[in-house]
Amino acid sequence: MNMPPTKALPQQILRVIDVNLNRASEGLRVIEDVARLVLNDAAISGQIKTMRHRIVEGDLKLNKHLVGARDARGDVGINLKTPGQAGGKDMPLVLVANSRRVQESLRTLEELTRTGGIDLGLDPESFKQSRFELYTIEQEMLSRLLRQDKAKLIRGLCAIIDTQALKGRLHHEVAKQVIHGGARVVQLRDKVLPKKELLPIAIKLKELCAGHNVLFIINDHLDIALASDADGVHLGQNDLPVRVARRLLPIDKILGCSTNTLEQALTAEADGADYIGIGSIYPTSSKETAVIVEPERLRQMRRAVSLPIIAIGGINEDNAAEVISAGADAIAVISAILKTESPEKAARQIVARIEAAND
Repeated sequence: MNMPPTKALPQQILRVIDVNLNRASEGLRVIEDVARLVLNDAAISGQIKTMRHRIVEGDLKLNKHLVGARDARGDVGINLKTPGQAGGKDMPLVLVANSRRVQESLRTLEELTRTGGIDLGLDPESFKQSRFELYTIEQEMLSRLLRQDKAKLIRGLCAIIDTQALKGRLHHEVAKQVIHGGARVVQLRDKVLPKKELLPIAIKLKELCAGHNVLFIINDHLDIALASDADGVHLGQNDLPVRVARRLLPIDKILGCSTNTLEQALTAEADGADYIGIGSIYPTSSKETAVIVEPERLRQMRRAVSLPIIAIGGINEDNAAEVISAGADAIAVISAILKTESPEKAARQIVARIEAAND
């Protein structure tokens, strides 16, 4: 970018350009730090860094004119308060606020550099390109942050409410019991009901879980997850591919995938899963054909993947601590709670073993 050598430029125009270049640079720095330090994403942080340098770089003559026109002390905006500015913000709001700040600045710069009679050697198309590039980056980062917040809740006991295992008991009543027993995730699993009957059950469970700050996950059925506004969906190896499901889900919904090999776990992570289900850890009556993983392979998979892990299969009060010690963030159970007289008591006993293992 080369500054024209002779043409005098209005100080007001120079001040507007200087302010917006500074605002864009500052906002991009925040976004870059979120990508690098919160999401640990080298590709996005590098993309933002390149954009920041592309926007703010300029020759000495241009910067001399911009800095010379600056009047920070006399800027009437210094004492203006923005509604909602006071108080802390969570990370998704920090991202959105800074993305909007940069996008607005880029639009202003684009318009000014297209103005007839003013030639700063700045390329309006470059500002436009960066703005549209940032729209996509913001969407990806916001999705990751929102899902990351939900994935952090995958801890402790995941109670799977399986229709067949209920033996006629009401989904809602059993779910209420296991939540009172300390379950932090509830997953609805159904292989028998028509979907028109399953949907109202899912909606009622979603309302229950939301009222107790418990994650609600639908097993297998992406359409039921969407229709009930569940927190996410859990897919098996023979269900819709993770990469496809990720595109269909809203940006704040989490996606889990069942795996029993290291290759499957790494593929699920690369394709956009937010957590990994690993099992069957032990033989289980809920799935007689299940591949047995055993705790040692769980340890190996824990070292290889960075996502939260839910272990499943044959887990009960007696072996829950061993599974947690092997690297699981949460354990999923069906028989150990649904085949008891008191699902609440069974859940509480398993949660106690998990908490003891985590101490």
